[in-house]
Amino acid sequence: MKNIQIEEVPLMKIAVSLMGGIVVGQFVAVNVLWLLAGLIVLLVLALLLWRWAQWQSAAIALCFVCLGWLLMQRQKENLCVAWPKGEVCYEAVVISEPIEKPKTMAVDILLPENGRKLKAYLYKDQRSRSLQIGDGLRIQSRIQPNDDWQRGTFDYRRYLETHGFTGRTFIASWKWQKAEISLKGLSRLERTRLFFLRLRHRLLARLNSMEAERDAQSVVAAMALGDKSALTQDLKETYAITGASHVLALSGLHLGIIYSLLMLLFGGRKLITHHLSLITILGVWAFVFLVGMPVSVVRAAMMLSVYALLSLGHRDKMSVNTLAFTALVLLMLHPLSLFDVGFQMSFMAVFSILVWVPLLMSAFPSDYLQSHRVVRWFWAMVAVSVAAQMGVAPLIAYYFGRLSSFFLLTNFIVVPAATLILWLAPFALLFPSFAYILLYIVASLNAALTKIAAIPGASIEGLHPSILQVTMIYVIIAAVYLLILRLRRTASPRREW
Repeated sequence: MKNIQIEEVPLMKIAVSLMGGIVVGQFVAVNVLWLLAGLIVLLVLALLLWRWAQWQSAAIALCFVCLGWLLMQRQKENLCVAWPKGEVCYEAVVISEPIEKPKTMAVDILLPENGRKLKAYLYKDQRSRSLQIGDGLRIQSRIQPNDDWQRGTFDYRRYLETHGFTGRTFIASWKWQKAEISLKGLSRLERTRLFFLRLRHRLLARLNSMEAERDAQSVVAAMALGDKSALTQDLKETYAITGASHVLALSGLHLGIIYSLLMLLFGGRKLITHHLSLITILGVWAFVFLVGMPVSVVRAAMMLSVYALLSLGHRDKMSVNTLAFTALVLLMLHPLSLFDVGFQMSFMAVFSILVWVPLLMSAFPSDYLQSHRVVRWFWAMVAVSVAAQMGVAPLIAYYFGRLSSFFLLTNFIVVPAATLILWLAPFALLFPSFAYILLYIVASLNAALTKIAAIPGASIEGLHPSILQVTMIYVIIAAVYLLILRLRRTASPRREW
């Protein structure tokens, strides 16, 4: 890996322009036809400026600003539904595991008629507790638009819209019943997703049948199957204080481990052919569907797919351009993903790793690292952990009001443990005799994190930076990076960094 030069990442400029347009579209409403006309004019202008590269680049950037604005307006219009004021009868399919609330059972439902998602709250009783993913329901209730509820930096309406929910409903126990529902109205993507969610439900039932501590089972469910509904608040707090929450929220780390496992099963990198590469990619995407397609996992899967394809041509594989291409695709398909906390943290972590790790790794001569594998592994772990933390720390402080003091120590524990857990989980689900080893590792991990969380000063609490302060922190980090590059070029003008 080499240090990043701005002229080498043209897709990043385009991605930033698209993001700027999406942000403008979130706060400034303009008629879609006007935006479409403006986009056409800018495209023609960009073509006419082919002799002036700088002006043409500016016109292309404005094209993507206008495109982001247009896509955002379209998505906001699609999510703005005029539901009937009174009760209506409709059919729905359960698409999430029921979560028990003080008085209700919360569950996500999908309307096969139009593909819209709703947050449903059913009166808590034995029937609602028995709901499963894929169950068809006939319901009579009033559907209400999303709430404008906000606590601190958490905007509930934006959270619902980001995840595709167009409304919510409260359902009395006598106003719903199970029924056979036709899924022909759903897209093939939704039917495929529903198939994998049903499979996940069966795997979760198998996991819950194992005799083990509830906390250990819930961590395996979160890390291997993407289901965090069984995690207790105390356990979440322990992982948050120690800086280990990223192993509970599926991300590129988990996909990287799955990818390496598939590579190992297929004989390693040297034996990878076009067919085996395709099988590996399909295996990664099967896992993405199995865990419910969260944005961070979709981003990682897209990057790994590009990585695997470019590996066949021996091209520069994991780069900022690859990350920018992934962002462009995801944001064009779902512009509101930009406001998802998982999307922001996932992309900032990967971007920071791609930018900072080459610089940090160059602190040691490459020949020395090649001949000392233990030192190379140790320093690579430090470099990746520090780089990722620089990328996400301002966002963690903004959204969650805390920073972990022992994130580096924690990563040396949780990353190897996560690798073992994800490698053993499939075997434990297929062959229960492996479950004892798997759950023992998870219990040991939980115990270690509990001890770290109990150390005084394990986390810095009460941080509440503003958006302006977060922006300035990132500006300072970028300025330090550029200053280090300039000093190194000045000190060693003939050396390539």
